[in-house]
Amino acid sequence: MFSACQTAPVTGRYQLILIPESMEVEMGLTSYKETLKKAKLSEDKESVDRVRRVGERIAEVADRKDYKWEFNLIDADKVVNAFALPGGKVAVYTGILKYTEGDAGLAAVMGHEVAHALVRHGGERISAGILAQLGMIGLSTAIKNKDPVAIGAINQAYGIGVNVGVLLPFSRSQELEADRVGLVLMAKAGYDPNEAVAFWKRMMKGKDKAPPEFLSTHPATDKRIRELEQWLPEAMKYYKPSPPS
Repeated sequence: MFSACQTAPVTGRYQLILIPESMEVEMGLTSYKETLKKAKLSEDKESVDRVRRVGERIAEVADRKDYKWEFNLIDADKVVNAFALPGGKVAVYTGILKYTEGDAGLAAVMGHEVAHALVRHGGERISAGILAQLGMIGLSTAIKNKDPVAIGAINQAYGIGVNVGVLLPFSRSQELEADRVGLVLMAKAGYDPNEAVAFWKRMMKGKDKAPPEFLSTHPATDKRIRELEQWLPEAMKYYKPSPPS
């Protein structure tokens, strides 16, 4: 059996997700392990601890205790990126740390990535890939029996085997939704939501002719800054400053 109906947290958007969450989580874990095998993990204890500390605070307020959250820092100073996979698997590249600066800036990134997992954007993307290749007819049977075409669509949707910089790219609408949900998550975790705007302004100033990976499949930076500013009042309702952990 597969589920088709879900409502996104915070935004209340109706979602069409055609695969069981268990399958989504399993494939997310597989892809995550493959990515980490090819990557060089950072040995900078202070930075690794910060990524995990901030990530765990965000994950706690996401309230998905059934997810096995995992946060890793990949040593790649030229890669300005981060990604999340279903089931709570998150990775940050060291190249983005020069823009995050303090914990609150990092929380903007972590909140955004945790939001992708929480809202099940991966499941939506997989569903879209399956629909494009199979259509609705016979969908549940194809998935149940692991039809090669269905599995091909799922693998393509996940980006398995592609360069890590473009792992599971989301649509622009999903990116904006992750911004909004992430803003609320960082606020609930005790990080000032205003720092999300400051982070994106630093990103906009820092990019050269070619946008970094974190921007390449995303909305225009000035647009997302405007949207974040509009969502700040909503997020600030949840914000209670917390002492550093």
